[in-house]
This record gives sequence, structure tokens and C-alpha cells, in this order.
Amino acid sequence: MSKFRTVEHWKHQVKQLSAETYALYLACRDPRVPWYSKAFAALVVGYAFSPIDLIPDFIPIFGYLDDLILVPIGITIALKMIPDEVMEECRVNAREALRDGMPTNWAAAIVIVVIWLLLVTIFILFILRRINAS
Repeated sequence: MSKFRTVEHWKHQVKQLSAETYALYLACRDPRVPWYSKAFAALVVGYAFSPIDLIPDFIPIFGYLDDLILVPIGITIALKMIPDEVMEECRVNAREALRDGMPTNWAAAIVIVVIWLLLVTIFILFILRRINAS
């Protein structure tokens, strides 16, 4: 193999990251996982599946840095917070679910979009108050 990874290798890595993210989503729903682990994992999964990024993807190079750095780091930290036996079960369930294609959870998508809209609204209100105070 050359110095550069093949396209197939990168596709496999992305597929593996998607499976791990979906396994984290399943772990968030498991009662054996502590609440703080669920909260952190939910933030990571929400950000990974969110249609809105910290740095928009259309910005050259930097647009994908959050996806290439923040998401894997978040997943790594979340995995350390969840009991191993729970993650193994969730990985098996995630592989089974992903065989038929990526599951869609519209309720989770709506929650993520609502959270982003609230954050944008708070930011705009903050800016408007700063402008009016001047």
C-alpha cells in the first residue's frame, strides 16, 4: 500500500465511525449508563448527526476539521464513560440495525434543530442588546 490511504480504507473508516456513533446513541437509551455519561454521549451524537456544524462544511479545509477532530475526540471520551459490557451490546445492535441502512430518528433530528435554533436566537438577542446598550 502506498503512503496515502486508499479510498476504500477511508470509506471503511467513515462507516466504522458511523456505526460507533449509532452505538453511542443506543447506549444513551440504556438504563445502565450513568446520567452524566448519557448527557455527554447525547451531545456528541447530536453534534455528529446535526445538519449544522460549528464550522460550516463549505469553508475550504476548516469546514471538515470539526468533523475530523471534534467528533472522534468526543466519541473517544464518551466511550470511556460508558461501561464496556453496555457498549459491546450496543455495538452488536448497531451493526444489526445498520445492515438495513442507517436508521432515521426524526424526533432526535427535530430536537437537534430546535436546540440550534434556540442557540441562534439567544446569540442574536445578545448581539441586539449589546448594540442597543451602545
